[in-house]
Amino acid sequence: MGFGCMRLPTLGDDPARIDEETATVMIRQAIDQEVNFIDTAYPYHSPGLYHTGESEPFLSRVLEDGYRDKVMLSTKLPSWRIENQEDMERYLEHQLERLNTNCIDFYMVHGLNQAYWKKMKELKFETFLEEALDQGKIKHAGFSFHDRLDLFKEIVDYYDWSFCLLQYNYLDEVYQAGTEGLEYAASKGLGIAVMEPLRGGQLASNIPPQVQEVFNQAEIKRTPAEWALRWVWNNPLVSVVLSGMNTREDVKENLKIANIAEPHSLSSKELEIIGKARDIFKDKLAINCTGCGYCLPCPAGVDIPENFARYNDYHLFGSPEEKASFQFSYEALLLENRRASVCTACKQCEEHCTQEIPIVDELKKVKELYETG
Repeated sequence: MGFGCMRLPTLGDDPARIDEETATVMIRQAIDQEVNFIDTAYPYHSPGLYHTGESEPFLSRVLEDGYRDKVMLSTKLPSWRIENQEDMERYLEHQLERLNTNCIDFYMVHGLNQAYWKKMKELKFETFLEEALDQGKIKHAGFSFHDRLDLFKEIVDYYDWSFCLLQYNYLDEVYQAGTEGLEYAASKGLGIAVMEPLRGGQLASNIPPQVQEVFNQAEIKRTPAEWALRWVWNNPLVSVVLSGMNTREDVKENLKIANIAEPHSLSSKELEIIGKARDIFKDKLAINCTGCGYCLPCPAGVDIPENFARYNDYHLFGSPEEKASFQFSYEALLLENRRASVCTACKQCEEHCTQEIPIVDELKKVKELYETG
């Protein structure tokens, strides 16, 4: 288990005001019980991607008193801020300073999607990574990913990466890289780090009663969080699972689960139970999009499946009071030229949709939710 430092406890609603006392206890508690992978990124604990976050400098303080020597530290190059190779070098130096370390163990090109990948290739990111490796400023080079499977495979094949970080949980087997991407990367020798095993906590709380009823049928009783984490750890190809814990109780529960979870430890009956839970979630989708991608490419550039995924997430797990956090995800994962508002209503996509979704009308609903007012 790795400790993800994107959702640490805060003082009030300001993401930049980390509750340092509580968060320090949590992280050190995890390290004391042999968690040795700590993950952060340049914008974590800031109002948005284009702001400088507080997670990295906070971690430099947490890892004092000998704790830095006990962990492998992971952070990420903010790819959306990069305009030239000098920017890459400048951000890495700044991150080394912010983290108060002379070497970052696992360094990633952050959040690769079609646009960022194109830019990184043009700027010859691989030259920067090779120099950083040769100089001992980083030990392992990888990437985190938010886009479609075909792009994921292209990125895997392009460079001699050590590892990758991808979103994976029992609802996202065919979302973004998914199971196929995970297996492809592993077959190429990459270490697999998993983010969002609980979908930002969505699979641990606010569980629909029908899903809870399915879990209650199991002989061994488990919390929703344990079902979700055990499903990911059941895959022997997964190297590390990043959990974004934000309470001491989260740390205690996650450590307990990590100590008993093993590859292939779930029975066929238990996997069937998780499959039933997944089916219930999918039946509740507001838009019945399977993410097949037949609607793409959109002539206007809209990422239709991702827009629908963000809309479905809100209707599965959100509420008006929580809209701001879903809005943040929408803006973080979708560049402006790929959002619902770019749709020109040409309806070319609807000719190819295997689910016969009225895509243009549904995109209007996405725009109304996230881009109006």
